Amino acid sequence: MEELIKTVTEKANINPEQAKHAITAVMEFIKTKMPGMGEQIAALLAGGGGGDGIGDVIGSVRSKLGF
Repeated sequence: MEELIKTVTEKANINPEQAKHAITAVMEFIKTKMPGMGEQIAALLAGGGGGDGIGDVIGSVRSKLGF
């Protein structure tokens, strides 16, 4: 999660607290629209992963979004 906060801070030119709020808002949106995906992404960001690699998570997101 810290790596994502750092990336958003740098790319969006905002402070870390603002980046954290933005990430939290996006995660809540994803959890609402795609509950299973939201949980997988949250676990990945928390370092758990739940046995799924990033490739599996991305593939699942692409499939659900029709990519």
